Amino acid sequence: MRVYISIDMEGVAGIATMDQVVRGGTGYVRAQRLMTGEANAAIEGAFAAGAQSVLVNDSHGTMDNLLHEELDPRARIVFGSPKLDCMAEGVSADHDVALFLGYHAAAGSPGVLSHTYSSHFNEVRVNGRVVSEAEVNALQAATVGVPVGLLTGDDVICAVAAESFPGVRTVEVKVAHGHTAADSLSPSEARRLIRAAAEETVRGAGELQPLPLPERLELEIDMPSTPAAELGAQIPGVRRIADKTLAAVFETPRELLGCVMVCYQMAAEAMTSRMALFGRR
Repeated sequence: MRVYISIDMEGVAGIATMDQVVRGGTGYVRAQRLMTGEANAAIEGAFAAGAQSVLVNDSHGTMDNLLHEELDPRARIVFGSPKLDCMAEGVSADHDVALFLGYHAAAGSPGVLSHTYSSHFNEVRVNGRVVSEAEVNALQAATVGVPVGLLTGDDVICAVAAESFPGVRTVEVKVAHGHTAADSLSPSEARRLIRAAAEETVRGAGELQPLPLPERLELEIDMPSTPAAELGAQIPGVRRIADKTLAAVFETPRELLGCVMVCYQMAAEAMTSRMALFGRR
């Protein structure tokens, strides 16, 4: 049994503010420890269920947040960015199940620190439906036949996972009280629940099925500004269908992810340039 873990930070217990999830914030170092603690809980649960190997992909921001010296030494870790498959980097047909830890709700949705890949995107849709990072990453895992068996995060993303992923277990570690406010379990209780859920998930992984893959993936991204949309429209195959909305059609989740990552950079560049322009006035 081989287990894949993708871990984000915004959905970890005890985390709810921007100061915690942005490198350099006074709460960031504490958030690193909380994130590493939840990763270890899932790793312990996976090995307790008989896993032969566990691969952890650091999936938050610059993707080098986990405290490696504190991570369970039985696991391997993929870290740093950019990565070809971003938050789904490293998942392969060798894996039997994927665990998504510390996940959050989609851009344009309620939930703690909700966004979809970029805090600059106003909304991301696939085949006309608003999607979170969890749903896109699950599609990438499905291309190699890997099901999502466990998702942890706030009440909003857990509800999405329960509806979207067949047979998934969820661990609700906090309830959203706003974009940067939450009612959270204690870290120790969250870890206890995650360890137990990971063990149960890995033991029952053989009963899970990956998401069905659509024949076409029609992507739409609502960019943060007109200049950002103008830049994004220069990407081959991408159309600008409204003042701030980009659209494209792909055959594979990897192609879709690649476009999202480039649009991410376009949005960030446009917003940085805009702030610099207004700052000079």
